[in-house]
Amino acid sequence: MATLRDILYQVHMTAASGDTGIEVVGVAFDSRRVHAGFVFVAIKGTQSDGHAFIRTAIAAGAVAIVCEVMPEELATGVTYITVRNSGQALGLLASNFYGNPSHKLKLVGVTGTNGKTTVATLLYKLYSSLGHRCGLLSTVNNRIADQVVPSTHTTPDPISINELLVQMLAAGVTHCFMEVSSHAVVQGRIEGLRFTGGLFTNITHDHLDFHRTFDNYIKAKKGFFDGLSADAFALVNIDDKRGMVMLQNCKARKQTYALKTMADFKAKIVNNTIEGLELEIGGRNVWFKLIGDFNAYNLLAVYGAARLLGDDEEDVLLRLSSLTGASGRFELVQPGSKFTAIVDYAHTPDALKNVLDTIAVFRTGTEQVISVVGCGGNRDRTKRPLMAAIACKYSDKVILTSDNPRDEDPMAIIREMQTGVGPTEARKTLVMVDREEAIKTACMMAKEKDIVLVAGKGHENYQEIKGVKHPFDDKEVLQRMIKLFAN
Repeated sequence: MATLRDILYQVHMTAASGDTGIEVVGVAFDSRRVHAGFVFVAIKGTQSDGHAFIRTAIAAGAVAIVCEVMPEELATGVTYITVRNSGQALGLLASNFYGNPSHKLKLVGVTGTNGKTTVATLLYKLYSSLGHRCGLLSTVNNRIADQVVPSTHTTPDPISINELLVQMLAAGVTHCFMEVSSHAVVQGRIEGLRFTGGLFTNITHDHLDFHRTFDNYIKAKKGFFDGLSADAFALVNIDDKRGMVMLQNCKARKQTYALKTMADFKAKIVNNTIEGLELEIGGRNVWFKLIGDFNAYNLLAVYGAARLLGDDEEDVLLRLSSLTGASGRFELVQPGSKFTAIVDYAHTPDALKNVLDTIAVFRTGTEQVISVVGCGGNRDRTKRPLMAAIACKYSDKVILTSDNPRDEDPMAIIREMQTGVGPTEARKTLVMVDREEAIKTACMMAKEKDIVLVAGKGHENYQEIKGVKHPFDDKEVLQRMIKLFAN
């Protein structure tokens, strides 16, 4: 139980009407989740405006309303607070209501276009192997020590984050590793959280459907680092030209990592094979199970973060060398089969190029690369032709298909992808709207030692069509097709 006044701590109010000393028993931003004694926060979202549901929330028992625009008619006995940004206010209200759980453990945030899930997952696995009870908030799933909690967003809403952190503390968790999306920064979902450290992986073309411009996207990522406190650390990849931008006006302890540039944490790729990576790191050569240049950066980020968290260098490298990456990230499916099958979450132009560049390293020159690629509906449309162009440039054959079309016509998405395919590349490109048929065709086309890449969905086990998530797992489909075409 807390008073409204208590949980309004650090919330910048522009006006108030009513008693701020009332007791509140919960906070909600969805009127359907409001119960007697709750505070309802009206947020202007991308799909609906919470201000339209203020009366519904009061009818459900809300005793206080936090909003950006004061209603014309005020209900008797209800306290109204106006703020400039309801999303940011929700973050602070939720943190305060739940007793600021992020202050009571080591919370490390990871942001960037690509690599967030792998870095956060590796940190979770590393610290678990070092004997700590750990939490994970990621695209793939959330974890409270050994308990798996399904994930619906890269970064949950502020109420869910704080509820999860409270559960982590109750389970004895001391370290939590969290993906921080650009949406979460802009929408105030991380407001009120205290981070021990922040990591930046890279920034490339993505989410322009939401941010509108690439500059806005960069500013969103930078906003995470602007919010770090002076006693936190900020670790950024300075091989990415925006790495140093993240550190401008950042109060945290500034640290860098790189493969190509002088940095606080430096590594060199010694061997890069289909079996793993050998890196010169921390003054010694270490073999890792992860594959590809992009994973060299991910491993270096994790190593740097662990050193900044104060852990022993030798212990960190020993444990890190035995770890595997996140599900659906350059994952070999049924190794040892007639052809090599790879599933990867790559759904941005840069991520797809990284995966295909990595495949190119392992090629002997005789095998074909057959790529199955799609683009999601209701998302950044400008990357569609780029994805198709990259797939065609670095593959011998390409099948354009569906990938979570959501509310859009799958064929319309594919037609937009095809605008990036030139006349020469068109000859090696097939269109198959049905994703399972596309994967089946790729496997049927594959000869001995060929490489089949199925990109875009990675760990996801569904296809989202017209608001319905239909069961679909790239790995499961590939396994069936590999068995079917084994001989």
